[in-house]
Amino acid sequence: MWAACNVKVRDCLAVTSVILRRCLSLGAVMAKSKFEYVRDFEADDTCLAHCWVVVRLDGRNFHRFAEKHNFEKPNDSRALRLMTKCAQTVMKELEDIVIAYGQSDEYSFVFKRKSNWFKRRASKFMTHVASQFASSYVFYWRDYFEDQPLLYPPGFDGRVVVYPTNQTLKDYLSWRQADCHINNLYNTVFWALIQQSGLTPVQAQGRLQGTLAADKNEILFSEFNINYNNEPLMYRKGTVLIWQKVNEVMTKEVKLPAESKGQKMAVTRTRTKPVPFHCDIIGDAFWKEHPEILDEDS
Repeated sequence: MWAACNVKVRDCLAVTSVILRRCLSLGAVMAKSKFEYVRDFEADDTCLAHCWVVVRLDGRNFHRFAEKHNFEKPNDSRALRLMTKCAQTVMKELEDIVIAYGQSDEYSFVFKRKSNWFKRRASKFMTHVASQFASSYVFYWRDYFEDQPLLYPPGFDGRVVVYPTNQTLKDYLSWRQADCHINNLYNTVFWALIQQSGLTPVQAQGRLQGTLAADKNEILFSEFNINYNNEPLMYRKGTVLIWQKVNEVMTKEVKLPAESKGQKMAVTRTRTKPVPFHCDIIGDAFWKEHPEILDEDS
């Protein structure tokens, strides 16, 4: 009797499975419309597998934006710290980012090689990073520019590049930091000539035309008593963001069973957060100190 019963149950399950498959197939067909064909025009923008995906954002027409919002020259620490705050927000939202580097009005975000975030679609990488960064810039503006209202929303353009090896990724980040040094040295001399010597922008530009780094350092030291090597590292090196364990002290109310009123106690918790560093990333010392960044299994 039990054998016959088992046969009937199996037959019933088999029939039910066939019916469900037919219903699902019919539902899938019915769910489509005659307009579905337009999806065939979407370009395939899948990033190459096993490569580092880098998203770089640049401020759109930020020279004008800086002038309208009275940025300090040659560097405004408020603006740079705001950019870093936005980058930290992006990293917290998109945890597949292993390192970020920023200077002036740009920031680069490096996604891990094995990231399968949104099926590695370049458009998703770029639009999510750009939108999160731009909205954070507006959201946190008042925290850094208390006396300067935001006159109009900033814009950021982005690009996605893939790098196949650890060395090409390191060379990319080295290129951005070298660019930071070149631009900041020029701007430091340029604005010193304008603000302290009274030259016009055209005259300052003419004075610096054809000069090398050694010439610019000599002008700063001999004419303005400025040792470029003593300028803040944030200006000379830019900002590197990497994940670090940080101890946070929080106040928590603890209530014992025998007590009617709770007591406030300091509680230390360890969290992993994107932490800023202003250091050299062109040499090997940084990468030896933080091998987890390039670790395939990090």
